[in-house]
Amino acid sequence: MSFLARFAGMTAAALLVASTAAAQSPTFFRIGTGSAGGTYFPIGGMIANAISAPPGSRPCEEGGQCGVPGLIAIAQSTTASVFNCQAVQNGELEAGMASTDVVRAMYLGEGKFEGKPHPKLRVVAKLYPEDLHLVTPKGSDIASMADLEGKRVGIAEAGSGTQVAVLHMLEQWGITRDNMDEAELNNAQSAERLADGQLDAYFYVAGWPVAAMVQLASTKGMDLVNFSDEDMAKIAEVEPAYMPSVIPAGAYEGLAEDIQTPAVTALLVVSEDLDEELVYGITKALWNDNSRNLFDSGHAKGKQITLETAISGLDGLGVPMHPGAEKFYQEAGMME
Repeated sequence: MSFLARFAGMTAAALLVASTAAAQSPTFFRIGTGSAGGTYFPIGGMIANAISAPPGSRPCEEGGQCGVPGLIAIAQSTTASVFNCQAVQNGELEAGMASTDVVRAMYLGEGKFEGKPHPKLRVVAKLYPEDLHLVTPKGSDIASMADLEGKRVGIAEAGSGTQVAVLHMLEQWGITRDNMDEAELNNAQSAERLADGQLDAYFYVAGWPVAAMVQLASTKGMDLVNFSDEDMAKIAEVEPAYMPSVIPAGAYEGLAEDIQTPAVTALLVVSEDLDEELVYGITKALWNDNSRNLFDSGHAKGKQITLETAISGLDGLGVPMHPGAEKFYQEAGMME
C-alpha cells in the first residue's frame, strides 16, 4: 500500500473517531427543584431520569433510557419557585419547577416583582396541583388564618413562592411580619421546629404527600387547617391563581377528614434561549411510555402528571410556551 493510501486511511479513521467522540459529548441540563423534604425535589428527580439518555447508554428500543440522546439531566435542590425562575432567567439553570402564580408574576413583573419582569421564562408543561398546607401541632386550637396573629409561624424560605403568596394572603386578615413571630425555614426545618414546640404553625405549598410531613405525622402527629368557604373567597381575591382543592383523608397518618385548601399548579419552565430542537426532544421524552411508568411508580403526585392536562388552562396564564414544546403539542394534535 502506498504512503498516500495509508495516510488517507489514517485520516479517515481519525475523522471517524473524532465524529464519534463529538456525537457522544454529553449535554448537561440542570433542573431547579426545591428542598429535599418537599415534593419538587423527588418529582424533579423523576423528570431528570425521564429525559436523560447519557452518552453510551443503551437505546430505548433495546431496553435502555428513553430520554434525549446525550442528555444528562440533574435535579438540583433550591429554595424553589422564585429562585428557580430567577436562575432560569439569568442562565444559571436550564429549567426549573415553579408555581403558576410565581411564574406569571415574575414574567410580567407584577406584584412583588413590579418593574422587574423576567421575559425569558417559557413554559414546557403543567405538572400537578400544589396544595397549601397550614400545619399545626396535634390538638392545636388554630383553626383559621385569623388565629395566627401573635403566633410563631413558619412562612417558608425567602425566595420561595410559598412565602410570597402566604404573606400576601395573610394581609387579608391584617397579619404581617409586625404582629407575628415569623421564621424563614424550609419544609424539613419547619417540621422539626413544630415537633420540638418552637413553632405554633407553618405553611408549605406542595403536592401531597410531603415527605417531611409524613414523618411528622407518624412521629409527633400534626393537624392541617381546614379552610372555610369564606376564607377561600378571601384568598381568591388576592391570589386568583389559587383554586379550591382537597387534601384527602388518609393522605397523612391521623388525617381523618378531607381538608379544603387553596392550591396552585406546578409548572416546568425553561429559558427562551434554549435550542428549539432540544426542548422539543425534552418535551417528547417527558410524555413517552417509559416516563409514564416512572411517574406512576415514583411518587403519589406522579400519577397526576399527564399529557392530557399538560397544557390545559395555559392560554390564560399570560406566559408563552417554548417553541420546542409547542412543536411537540402541535404534532400531538393538542394545539393548532
